[in-house]
Amino acid sequence: MMRLRHPFVHFGARRPPLRPIGVLAAAGIFLLTSGSARAQAVRAPELGGLLNSLNLAWVLIAGFLVMFMQAGFAMLETGFTRAKNAVNTMAMNFIIYPIGLIGFWLTGYGFMMGGVHAWPALGIAEVPHRELALTIGGHRWGVLGLAKFGLVSVSHDPASLAMFLFAVVFMDTAATIPTGAMAERWKFSAFFVYGFFMSMFLYPLYGNWVWGGGWLSQLGANLGLGHGHVDFAGSSVVHMTGGFAGLAGAIMLGPRIGKFRRGGAIGLLPGHNLPMAVIGTLILAFGWFGFNAGSSLAASDPRIGVIAVNTMLASAGGSLAAILYLWERHNRPDLAMACNGLIGGLVAITAPCAFVTPAAAVMIGVVAGLIVVGSVLELERRFHVDDPVGAISVHGVAGAWGALALGLFADGSYGDGWNGVAGPVRGLLYGDPGQFVAQLIGVSVNLVVVLGLSFAFFMLVERTIGNRVIAEVEWSGLDALEMGSEAYPTV
Repeated sequence: MMRLRHPFVHFGARRPPLRPIGVLAAAGIFLLTSGSARAQAVRAPELGGLLNSLNLAWVLIAGFLVMFMQAGFAMLETGFTRAKNAVNTMAMNFIIYPIGLIGFWLTGYGFMMGGVHAWPALGIAEVPHRELALTIGGHRWGVLGLAKFGLVSVSHDPASLAMFLFAVVFMDTAATIPTGAMAERWKFSAFFVYGFFMSMFLYPLYGNWVWGGGWLSQLGANLGLGHGHVDFAGSSVVHMTGGFAGLAGAIMLGPRIGKFRRGGAIGLLPGHNLPMAVIGTLILAFGWFGFNAGSSLAASDPRIGVIAVNTMLASAGGSLAAILYLWERHNRPDLAMACNGLIGGLVAITAPCAFVTPAAAVMIGVVAGLIVVGSVLELERRFHVDDPVGAISVHGVAGAWGALALGLFADGSYGDGWNGVAGPVRGLLYGDPGQFVAQLIGVSVNLVVVLGLSFAFFMLVERTIGNRVIAEVEWSGLDALEMGSEAYPTV
C-alpha cells in the first residue's frame, strides 16, 4: 500500500506531521480565538470564575502571611524588653489577636467596610452595604460604614469573608504597635479594654475614610485633589494609626522607673534578648510580602512583581541607612537600630509600593531609616517619651513619611481609576501637586483624629481602672506580680 505524502508543504519542503497533542492544542487555540460567539459566551464566565478563584486564594494566602507577622512582633518586642517582663510582653502580643478578631467581627468590619458594595477582583456579586454620609457643597462625603456587622449579611459570600480575614490581620498589626510603645508598665486589664477600643472603633474609623469609600478617598473625585488620599497597603491606615495611638498611650503612662534621672541623664534599660529581636524582624520582613503584594487583591495583576521588589529594596535601604549612620556617629554598629531601620523602610514603602520605581523605593527606605534614628533620639532626649522598642518612630513617623512619599514619587505608571478618578496616580515630582496635598491632608487628619481620640480614651481609662501598674509591680517585673508566671524561672 502506497503511503500518501503529508499535505502540509511549505516552499517545497515537507513540514513534520502534527502530533496528537499539537493537534489538540491548535484546535484549542482556534476555538479560543475564532470560535463561535456562542462558544465564547459559554467560556467567558468559566474563565472569569477561575480568575476570581485564583484571586481569592491569593488574598487568603497573603492574609495568612500577615497573620504570621504576629509572631514576628511578639519576638521583636519581647527581645527589646527586659527578662522580668517577657511573659507580659508576649501575652499582649498574643491576646491582642483574639480580642481584635472578636471586636472587628462585631463592629469593626462593619464600620470600616460596610459601605463597600462588591470586590470586583474576587467576584461581581453585590452584597448588602450602607455608608453614613454627609452632603456638603453638593458632594457626598462618606463618614462610617453601617452594614455587615457580625458578618450576618455576608455570611455566605466568599469574597466578603476573605476580605474580612485580610482586613482583620491588618487591623491586628495596627493594634499590636502600642504594645511595644507602652511595654513594661501597662496594666493588663487596661490593655484588654484598649484592644476592643482599637478593633471596634478607632482603626475602623480612619480605615473607612481611606479604604472604605470614606471622605479622604473622595478628595480627588469631589475636590480634584489627585486621586484622593491614596494608601496602597497601610502606611497611614495601619502604621500611623498604631504609632500615634502608642504615642498617646506612652505619654499618658509616663516613662518607666529609672529611664529619666535627675540632671537630665537617660538611663539605659536594654532588652534581654537581641537575637530574638533579630529573628522577629526577619519574620516581619517575610510577612510583609503578604502585606504589600497581597493588597493588590489579585494574583492576576502583574504589578505584584514591582510591589515585592520595591518592598525588599526599601527595607534594605532603611536598615543600611540606620546602621551606617550610627556606626559613623558612635564608632560601632547598632544592630537593634538596624532592625528598626529595616522595619521603618518597610513601613514607609507600604503606601507607595505599587506606584513608584525601584530607585525611588530605595530612596524612600533610606530616608525612612534616617528618620527612624532621628525620631527615636528626639522623642527620648527632647520630649522624654519612653518607647522601649521604638514603635512610635518606626510606625508612626515612618508611616507618615511613606504616605507623603507617595505624593512625591508616584510616577504615573499605575493606578488608573483609583478612587474613581480617571488616569494613573502621579505625585508632585511627576506633575500632580494635588496628589501631594491629598496625602498631606490624610496624614494630618490621622495625626489629629487618632492622637486626639487615643488621648481621650486613655484619659477615660485613667479615671476608671487606671493605665499603669503600681511601682512595686514594675520594680519586681510584670511577669511575677501582674501575670503570675515567669518566662525564665530559676531552678
